[in-house]
Amino acid sequence: MNQALALVICLAYIMGLISTIVPWGIYAVLTIGLVLAIIVQQRYRQNLRSSAKVITISQQKINSEDLLRSGDFPDSLSKRTRKSLLNSNWLWIIAGAIAFIASIYFQFRVPQPTVSDISKIIPVDGESQQQVVTVRGRVISSPRKTRSEKAQLWLKVAQVSEIVGTDGSANVHQDVTGKLYVTVPLLQATGIDPGELVAITGSLYKPSPATNPGGFDFRAYLARQGSFAGVTGYKLTTTNQESSNAWGLYKIRQRIIRAQVSLLGVPEGPLVSAMVLGRRAVDLSYQLRDQFVQVGLAHILAASGFHVSLILGVVLTLTKNLPSGARFAFGIFTLIIYVGLTGGSPSVLRAAFMGLAALLAIVSQRQVKPLASLVLAATLLLLINPLWIWDLGFQLSFLATLGLLVTVPPLMKRLDWLPSGIASLVAIPIAASVWTLPLLLSVFYVVSPYTILVNIITAPLVAVITLGGFISAMLALISPYVGSLSAGILYFPVRILIEIVHFFSKLPGNQVAVGAISVYQLVVLYGLIFAAWFLRSKPPEGNKGKKKKLPLKFWQWSAILAIAIIIIPLWYTRTSVFQATILNSSSEPVFVIQDRGKVILVNVGDENTSRFTVLPFLRQQGINKIDWSIAVHSQKGLSRGWSNIFDSLRVKTFYDVDADDEKNYQTNNQPVFNALQKSQANYYTMVNNQNIELGSTQMKLINSETPIVEFIIHGQTWLLLGNAKLSEQSKLLAARSFQQTQVLWWPGNKLNPELLNIIRPEVAIASSDSVHPDMIEFFQENNIPLFWTGRDGGIQWTPVTGFQTTLESDQVDSSFL
Repeated sequence: MNQALALVICLAYIMGLISTIVPWGIYAVLTIGLVLAIIVQQRYRQNLRSSAKVITISQQKINSEDLLRSGDFPDSLSKRTRKSLLNSNWLWIIAGAIAFIASIYFQFRVPQPTVSDISKIIPVDGESQQQVVTVRGRVISSPRKTRSEKAQLWLKVAQVSEIVGTDGSANVHQDVTGKLYVTVPLLQATGIDPGELVAITGSLYKPSPATNPGGFDFRAYLARQGSFAGVTGYKLTTTNQESSNAWGLYKIRQRIIRAQVSLLGVPEGPLVSAMVLGRRAVDLSYQLRDQFVQVGLAHILAASGFHVSLILGVVLTLTKNLPSGARFAFGIFTLIIYVGLTGGSPSVLRAAFMGLAALLAIVSQRQVKPLASLVLAATLLLLINPLWIWDLGFQLSFLATLGLLVTVPPLMKRLDWLPSGIASLVAIPIAASVWTLPLLLSVFYVVSPYTILVNIITAPLVAVITLGGFISAMLALISPYVGSLSAGILYFPVRILIEIVHFFSKLPGNQVAVGAISVYQLVVLYGLIFAAWFLRSKPPEGNKGKKKKLPLKFWQWSAILAIAIIIIPLWYTRTSVFQATILNSSSEPVFVIQDRGKVILVNVGDENTSRFTVLPFLRQQGINKIDWSIAVHSQKGLSRGWSNIFDSLRVKTFYDVDADDEKNYQTNNQPVFNALQKSQANYYTMVNNQNIELGSTQMKLINSETPIVEFIIHGQTWLLLGNAKLSEQSKLLAARSFQQTQVLWWPGNKLNPELLNIIRPEVAIASSDSVHPDMIEFFQENNIPLFWTGRDGGIQWTPVTGFQTTLESDQVDSSFL
């Protein structure tokens, strides 16, 4: 088959999978194929009429229309014209059909829970907190430490015993199927190997979707893994001992990791292992992992194409004097070993396929076309698992490789004034960043200004450590002692790398939030990148011998336009949008007000809430500075989550409640005050009945113990009422602490009827997983819209749209103020 035709078919298959991002994409790709078939055919007809209206064959004149109908082309026509005319008739129709079939194939392969899946025993109403079960099955992954200091593993479940059901009954030894996400205490999972049969007792639950804007969609994550339920376990027991000898590759990985850690220590040893085997195979500290992510070096902790190309390149260099068959055998053996050790992630498999193409070229003594190999590798992998099209690692791997193939050569030409080694160090990170940055922005909403510089500085260290780590890994398979000694040589390069990363991660502005990038922005950005590449690789006709000015100008305009596409929406949002957001948090209520470029943050919760709820939301909104931060709490203790905020963002002013014993208060909250001092924020304390101007918003602290806070937001009164018991509410009523309000925001507990009669809210919002039944009945009887974060997720209000919820629910009242 013609390579161009094969390339079109492969791209059609990939585009068919990409079209699944929208519900109507499955029909759009087929329509595009039909339209292209018509347009291209008409174009070829016009070209034939203009270039060869009459063709003489053996003294006969044949009209071009008859030529098109018969398909019997004379030798006088060029080979290219004949192929174009033959292929244009059905090529685009076939391409559209293939894309259509690809989208159907994707839907067919999307994991769905079977009838016997363990998730089916969880009630639809979600009341699974009291559903305590014992599940039995086989461990299919090595335990990994989570941020909460627990062990996480995957379990192929076979049987479940319901100890405490939601209806009070018990179901013993029910056969089930499915893949289960399990977390257990860290010590419980010590010594557990993949392949072992275990019994785990804990709470069975269904994963929740993202409950806040910019939050992590746990349900979608598990669904991509083929799992639809999880267990929070508190007891794990093994039911057999024989299976621990299985899973040879897992044992090999552990042997390598132990050898490298024994002499290098922590964190140097785990870092070397992560750079060789990938971070999923090693329990690398989250603090160090976060620092690598902040400076743009996350890719070196994931087994990827860089590792495969480096290792395979060394093997081919060492075997260059051997026959091609021997080089092929050594190369295949290396690929198999490395893919097995790293677990076969999509990025590694992509590099392995391209490496295989290079090895076949050596044997057949033919030149490899890198772009064709890349597209073919993508197609083969997506035939195996079409769901990888939405795997972030898969996407970044192919985009980075495409960038290296098409962008590095022209960059090297423009950097010809530098030594080739230095020029490649500069060109490679620039090329990879250009092609991956739009995708990273759409997923993480942040950009690291130091990425390219850090990658240039650390490139020699990364190459040395990765290659040295692989050599020590191979030696560890023969002798752990020899492998440990060889790994010890890497101590100083690893230490230098860690110090460089630590230095840049502490610099101000190491991450800049740009806000959410829409699908349309993403398409336009990549359209500009592809257009710049296409015009750069195709010089204008008639000027082949002249200096190419057009591509350079187009590249410059593309860069300016790309920056404008990112910056202008962010600038418009920050300067024109007024929005109030109540986030769904498990600890204290969290409130964010965006007032045309000014930001007010009320409470942040504990460390997990600030890290996984508050910061992701602020990044999604493109917020890099907090103008007013306010801590409202009843226990006279600052939430530890403030440390994360002060370390990550610029905070201008911080308001805290006035403490009775200031000295002990600061001692008990020393970590927060240390972070506050480093941020150089202005610190003020609040007293009861104090009015504070926060831009166009006014705040009044009515009571610091409960607490009770009144906000005047865009001319409306919002009342934040803490978790006060009925007896405390009576005292507050006697003190006349309340007045009429438009929005009542409280923890969902029962409120005094007299209090409700005084405040007479128009909208009620509960920051809780549930609301007292009497309150639900009261608000329904009085036609007052009721929202609560446990059901609706984060709740946003704007003057134009009113109240909107993150989660859709049939019970949500969409009435607006």
